[in-house]
Amino acid sequence: MSVTTKKKHVERELYEDFSLPQEHQSIVRVLKPCGNNLHQVTTADGDVFLASMPHKFRKHVWIKRGDYVVTEPIPEGNKVRAEIVRILMKDHIRHIIANNMWPATFSGQCDEEKDKLCNVPQEISGSKDSLSDSDNDDLMKNPNRPRVVPDSDSESSEASDCDDIEGSDCDNNEDSGT
Repeated sequence: MSVTTKKKHVERELYEDFSLPQEHQSIVRVLKPCGNNLHQVTTADGDVFLASMPHKFRKHVWIKRGDYVVTEPIPEGNKVRAEIVRILMKDHIRHIIANNMWPATFSGQCDEEKDKLCNVPQEISGSKDSLSDSDNDDLMKNPNRPRVVPDSDSESSEASDCDDIEGSDCDNNEDSGT
């Protein structure tokens, strides 16, 4: 199987699989990456341990601090006690909350952007284009773009244009009196 085909199947599984966690699986929150595809995670009970990222997700999917994943326990593991089975996206979290399988302790630990998901699971956001004006006001101005200052007087802008251009028709109009 080629790399592109493998990536396509992993992405399809990641975005389209809305199965609920089974009895032996648990939902955990990622605390921090520890290197070598290991992540420190915490359960709803507060138990902290390492979980390994399987080979199929490596270089295809990245997870960060605060993300939620579904893990399966590794029976022979001492330090690494679980393996990541699925990475939960916003839609997956909504689906799990709607089916009352979301751990109650994680509901209070949501980030600002995930806070809406935990408190109102029925509300499904619209498209990304439907941002309100207040969201646009919070955006930082791009310092790499020149500021465009609107001209209040169009005549003064024409005069300044003539002063800046050498050998233009403006110079000829001024010299025509001699």
